[in-house]
Amino acid sequence: MSENQNNSSDQRMDKYFFRAAAVDFKKIPGSPIGYWVSSRQFDCFEKYPQLSTFAVSSNGVQTGNNAKYVRLWSEVSASKVNIRWYPYNKGGQFRRWYGNFDFLVNWENDGESIKSEKNFCARGEEFYFSKGITWSDITSGKLSGRILPEGFLFDASGPSAFFNDSSLTYIGLALLNTKFADSWSKILNPTLHFQSGDFRKLTLAPSYISESTRLTAKALLKISKEDWDFYETSWDFTSLPLLHPDHRQSALKASYRRLRSHWHEMTEEMQRLEEENNRIFIDAYGLQDELTPEVPLNEITLTCNPHYRYGSDRSEGELEALLLADTLRELVSYAVGCMFGRYSLDKPGLILANQGETLADYLAQVPQPRFPADDDNVIPLLDGDWFPDDITLRFRQFLRVAFGDAHYEDNLAFIEQTLNIKGKRNYGLRDFFLGEFYADHVKRYKKRPIYWLFSSPKGSFNALIYMHRYRPDTVSVVLKYLRDYREKLTTEKERQAAVSINPASSQGEKTKAIKEVDRLARVLTELEDYERDTLYPLATEQVQIDLDDGVKVNYLKFGAALKKIAGLEAKDED
Repeated sequence: MSENQNNSSDQRMDKYFFRAAAVDFKKIPGSPIGYWVSSRQFDCFEKYPQLSTFAVSSNGVQTGNNAKYVRLWSEVSASKVNIRWYPYNKGGQFRRWYGNFDFLVNWENDGESIKSEKNFCARGEEFYFSKGITWSDITSGKLSGRILPEGFLFDASGPSAFFNDSSLTYIGLALLNTKFADSWSKILNPTLHFQSGDFRKLTLAPSYISESTRLTAKALLKISKEDWDFYETSWDFTSLPLLHPDHRQSALKASYRRLRSHWHEMTEEMQRLEEENNRIFIDAYGLQDELTPEVPLNEITLTCNPHYRYGSDRSEGELEALLLADTLRELVSYAVGCMFGRYSLDKPGLILANQGETLADYLAQVPQPRFPADDDNVIPLLDGDWFPDDITLRFRQFLRVAFGDAHYEDNLAFIEQTLNIKGKRNYGLRDFFLGEFYADHVKRYKKRPIYWLFSSPKGSFNALIYMHRYRPDTVSVVLKYLRDYREKLTTEKERQAAVSINPASSQGEKTKAIKEVDRLARVLTELEDYERDTLYPLATEQVQIDLDDGVKVNYLKFGAALKKIAGLEAKDED
């Protein structure tokens, strides 16, 4: 090897060569190895007090049986929240400032039942229901701190911290979301975890405890909460952003443009504030030559930010198309919620959200609805307008009520074009409902759907119900729809048969009619088998459900009558 080659090799190796004094590692509690860290950053652990001086952190509740004691909040009756079921923080995805509030835990009578479990464990019980900060224990990506509001329990996947002086809560939250804390989390614990003990070893500079830090954190928290509550999977969801007076126009495309502009402004403001928080930290710790405040767009953890939601490995055009399609899927989902009475265009928030509620309960809250809820809690999803409450017909009605008649055709075309992400020919709204809606719903509710799809083996008959409105006679109502549908198809089969033998029919018309007769005969056989073997026996059972048991238990009671959900029968992790 030549001298020049040796020099070149040495230069390349210099990029990966670090010098660090062993004594510096002793400045960090536990003496972990962070050989790439500068001496000035090491000094922060010697110069400033640890967070253990200001706060207590803990891992919380280990239920010993999550399948029995933990639910998504949407599974149970809303009236039992904070009576039997309490908000439960379980960590979750990379998200800063606010959110990941999906679960409830059975803590009835101060956890009387759960405390009898063999593997139950409770840490930090004196802090349950207190305001604090939390983060996700598993940090395969970035460390992300969030506010923990009053009223929560928490578990080991969402360890939490509580400050001796409550005014420091926002300071601690801001610190946890700095670039410095993220970097040091990987030094304090080089595994994929950041635990309560690791949190206590971070340091807090007195000059970082300022009104500027506190106000910046509160502003970031406000934006993050607004974003979290945009979506119906938040328990504080009130209405669809597209329908907000600030955004809604008679033309749906114009409504989306205004909403998208608002989301863009939110994302930019959050990026500015996050960088301001980093700047305050850098100045307080004297690390101007060590760190920069910039935060990349894909780390601005707002669901309305496509760079975070979908990742930045796509083009701007692809990201915008994905965001638009998901926003219109959310419109469809909200519309179906209005069909069942879970929501209403005339009143914000949840309407029917308790077990066994009826249309009378809906009308007690919304006496004169512009878009009324379905009366029998069964909405057919079929290949044509066979029933007046068919889901496609009802959505079209919703669209007229929500956005008016002036741009109805354009609005419908805009939805169909946007939802047709695969560019299929002759794709319409009905194709979305028959082919994609239920999969989207199951994904949205993390395989714990609140709308259940009765479906024949080959999908020729489909009908949705809302589980909160389920009654023991609901399957009988579905059965009546099935029988009515069979009668309609039998009549159509006879009509097609008449066309096939009519002397006045052309040969093309006869050939087409014969094919349709054969198709309808196969469909009728499928529906007869579904009724005889599955739906009728189930209707006679008058199956009872209890929402407290959760979707997993209740959905499986209906066996082959409902659309199979992959993974539903898998064992829950504790």
